[in-house]
Amino acid sequence: MAKTMLMITSVASMIKQFNMDNIAILQELGYQVHVATNFEHGSTMSVEENKKLKIELQQLGITVHQIDFPRGMGTPQMLKVVLRQLSIIVKTNRFYFIHCQSAIGGLCGRLIGHKYHVKVIYTAHGFQFFKGSSRLSWLTVYPVEKYLSHYTDNLITVNQEDFRLAKSKFHAKQINYVPGIGIDVKAISDAKVNRSKKRSSLGIPDDATVVLSVGELNDNKNHSVVLNALGTINHEDIYYVICGIGDKKAELLNLAKRNNLDGRLKLLGYRTDVTEIMKAADIFVFPSFREGLPVSLMEAMAAGLPIIASKTRGNTDLIEDGVNGYLFKPDDSATLAKKLESLISSTSELKTFVTAGIKKVSLFSGLVVRKYMYNIYNSI
Repeated sequence: MAKTMLMITSVASMIKQFNMDNIAILQELGYQVHVATNFEHGSTMSVEENKKLKIELQQLGITVHQIDFPRGMGTPQMLKVVLRQLSIIVKTNRFYFIHCQSAIGGLCGRLIGHKYHVKVIYTAHGFQFFKGSSRLSWLTVYPVEKYLSHYTDNLITVNQEDFRLAKSKFHAKQINYVPGIGIDVKAISDAKVNRSKKRSSLGIPDDATVVLSVGELNDNKNHSVVLNALGTINHEDIYYVICGIGDKKAELLNLAKRNNLDGRLKLLGYRTDVTEIMKAADIFVFPSFREGLPVSLMEAMAAGLPIIASKTRGNTDLIEDGVNGYLFKPDDSATLAKKLESLISSTSELKTFVTAGIKKVSLFSGLVVRKYMYNIYNSI
């Protein structure tokens, strides 16, 4: 009988965006894969995309389980419901191990694994506590993660800062660094797009300077700092394009008006053609306050875009200031404006950053990450 394993995430988008390659590896190793996540809501994907993912997984021979993970951490009562649902699944299947991800997925997955004596791998896609984060996160989330590390057979971190902290402070049986989830650098780099046609479809002139960001419309992604920076740059041909959904849409549109960018902020929502949009853009800005190891930033590097990113954990694994991009403090719109003006006016700088960026991101390719994950799964 084939060995079975359970993959737990709190939202379905983490399966689609982070784990399809992992599932393929597990199937190659002979595992019957079960996926437990919330296909109903709370995802960065649309409801329709969630439905498509569920069908895709089932067609791959994967057993899917709907778990009513709440948005955010939820209430104790909500967590009891989740733990009860997971308990039923684990009691009725003989799982060889559990691979859990996300803050709440990691919490519930490790509690269930400990209760039923199942081995647990936990991937931390960026701890919520880090250098420069709030004191509250260190007083609340850090102790929980440290405690749960006792219930972790293999803790995977995706950036160097988290890896160093976990090695020095946590108690997992094994602690590994894996360079993110991996991207197909060659496919993104080689992708072709008709820039003029793509821009026309987005309502952007051929001769405009397009600044692109990818990320949810929320406080952490910090798109407002870009709007404030652009408001100080005296170029009427600059457009700011954001791919992502979230509850800050109206707020960002109002901020664009205040910065005289009305009509030049394009909120595109959830997109499946991000690579094409990257190929039609000129500069990629990634202004987050907190990151793990951002996929969209790696994709922008592979797409040949010069980068300006916030100086925060994860981003600093990818960008070396002045070598393959610029870094700025995420609340410093004045410095961001200067960096934007520098890139807009310097062709040689653009080319230098692009060449160095593609070389750097090749270290984070899917082929590299696949070897790490194959070895980890095989060692279980």
